[in-house]
Amino acid sequence: MASPRLRYGRYSRSGNVYSLTTATLGREPLFADAANVAILIDTLRFVERKGFSHSLAWVVMPDHLHWLMELRGGTLAECMALLKSRSSRLLNRRLERRGALWQHGYHDHAVRSDESLHEKAMYILANPVRAGLAGTLGEYPHAWYRWPL
Repeated sequence: MASPRLRYGRYSRSGNVYSLTTATLGREPLFADAANVAILIDTLRFVERKGFSHSLAWVVMPDHLHWLMELRGGTLAECMALLKSRSSRLLNRRLERRGALWQHGYHDHAVRSDESLHEKAMYILANPVRAGLAGTLGEYPHAWYRWPL
């Protein structure tokens, strides 16, 4: 379980860009199944349609999610709660199970104005290459980037 001290001082503001990482409970590889990935991607889009986020890039790894996004409404905690609760409900229904799907908490990094969004996105998109799941950028099927590679 994440320490409450990790959340101490957490501040989110609409218009800021965040790099987020959240993992499945026990690092269970739920997203090795493409149908489960589709549910998570639909949930990312749902959160955006609800006005909480504007996605810039994401990568769904077998046991975690990397997401580069601009916060549009609410707080980061509310946005992540919506993402996790909706995806949990839909995935648990599909998998005919109950209970927690995600680890408690998430890692966030507020992207500073002097940091390159493109470089942050490329770092996120390179995760499958570093993990040996893809040979090159753009080869991994469960990744998306707002701009052309």
